[in-house]
Amino acid sequence: MKFSEEIKRRRTFGIISHPDAGKTTLTEKLLLFGGAIQEAGAVKSNKIKKGATSDFMEIERQRGISVATSVLAFEYQGIKINILDTPGHKDFAEDTFRTLTAVDSVIVVIDVAKGVEEQTEKLVSVCRMRNIPMIVFINKLDREGKDAFELLDEVEQKLGLKVTPLSFPIGMGYDFKGIYNIWEKNINLFSGDSRKNIEETIEVSDLSSPELTTLIGDTAADTLREEIELVEGIYPSFDKELYQKGDLQPVFFGSALNNFGVRELLDCFVSIAPTPRAKESDIRVVQPDEKDFTGFVFKIHANMDPKHRDRLAFIKIVSGTFERNVPYLHTRHNKKLKFSSPNAFFAEKKEIVDISYPGDIVGLHDTGNFKIGDTLTTGEKLNYKGIPSFSPEHFRYINNADPLKSKQLAKGIDQLMDEGVAQLFTLELNGRKVIGTVGALQYEVIQYRLEHEYGAKCTYENLNVHKACWVEVEDESNDEFKDFKRVKSKFLAKDKQGQLVFLADSSFSLQMTQQKYPSIIFHFTSEF
Repeated sequence: MKFSEEIKRRRTFGIISHPDAGKTTLTEKLLLFGGAIQEAGAVKSNKIKKGATSDFMEIERQRGISVATSVLAFEYQGIKINILDTPGHKDFAEDTFRTLTAVDSVIVVIDVAKGVEEQTEKLVSVCRMRNIPMIVFINKLDREGKDAFELLDEVEQKLGLKVTPLSFPIGMGYDFKGIYNIWEKNINLFSGDSRKNIEETIEVSDLSSPELTTLIGDTAADTLREEIELVEGIYPSFDKELYQKGDLQPVFFGSALNNFGVRELLDCFVSIAPTPRAKESDIRVVQPDEKDFTGFVFKIHANMDPKHRDRLAFIKIVSGTFERNVPYLHTRHNKKLKFSSPNAFFAEKKEIVDISYPGDIVGLHDTGNFKIGDTLTTGEKLNYKGIPSFSPEHFRYINNADPLKSKQLAKGIDQLMDEGVAQLFTLELNGRKVIGTVGALQYEVIQYRLEHEYGAKCTYENLNVHKACWVEVEDESNDEFKDFKRVKSKFLAKDKQGQLVFLADSSFSLQMTQQKYPSIIFHFTSEF
């Protein structure tokens, strides 16, 4: 197959939502339709032995939440689909923001009863900033929830999207009869039998035909006719170009747990979703069909396999082909590296691949060469932009609980911080280590993983810090900067890259410091 055709058959997307809206369940069902797994697992109950394929870390199985972004790939109708299932919990939002730099489009999952929630708003605003095309999937229709029109209004107002429904529910909760597919003009009847893997659809090209009444009854048929007329009157008709520009968002209804409405979503996705997109680097915009390889690291995962201390760097291929055993330039270190066993993923199952194309995600075994945001190329010196570290909101001292294991603790902290789970700051004054995270749940994850993966125990001590700001100064020898370093010495630390960070203890003291030292610039993300 030619290079250009390989690019055209790639679709790489992320699934985002508030916790519990059903992302992981939807991911599982998409895999089921792709024939990648025989029986889909749900995240919910601990009684069922079968867990979800995309939740492979021990801690995820215990809590029933997704902690790390997982990468899954499958083939469907000759199209190669790469899914990135992101954590919904806000404490892991940083992982999700980074993942959004590696996707070409997004599916937003919304719970029919809860509507648009706060985490969804944050993630969607990031997608809108980057003009990522979005499809909305309204989930859990087999439960009682909000009215379909009310939900569509909420999506438009709270998320600032312009929507067009491509399917529409017939009833909801107890009266849920099925879905009318506006995109393909057919009806999918809901039997409520989740054992049936894939429901049959019945083609209804004309809604005024008496056939509709025999299928769903008089009242439901009349309501559906009125509602579809309304939909056609209010909402713009679907336009692929507007959707790919990020200006129009198609909406689907369904119930992922009951496998309902998922095939419609997948069929439409395959035909409208964008192929791999161009990406901006620090010197130029790189097109996917260039023959020279470029790619960037958007995630690092330590200890995918607890038996081997391996680290994997996840690379999104932007242009050209990535081949095994070919040396590529690591632009930050300016040295060439070669990889003998690049992996393609299926949750924790990995296969070695000889050649990968733009849009694919490859896992490279890493001995500590990579950081998040690193760029690999065939030889050109360029760096991809846009993978920042955010200013943490929680701070704690980390102490060693077992003096004999200080080496393991140091190694564990080092590797987990490279992974971007949290950020490490070392105080200038006494060299004490401070861990800053976006969410409090991260501390438990760090403690758990240090103990189970590195055999090191740690304890935490609270530290009163309001925000960490990266310090930028034009001239380090000026008196103002020297005075700042003297007065604020006990609030200064270095991050892992050795950049100077000011740990402000309150928003008031941050304001006062900014006023007192006008020549110093304080940043809330590390990328400046």
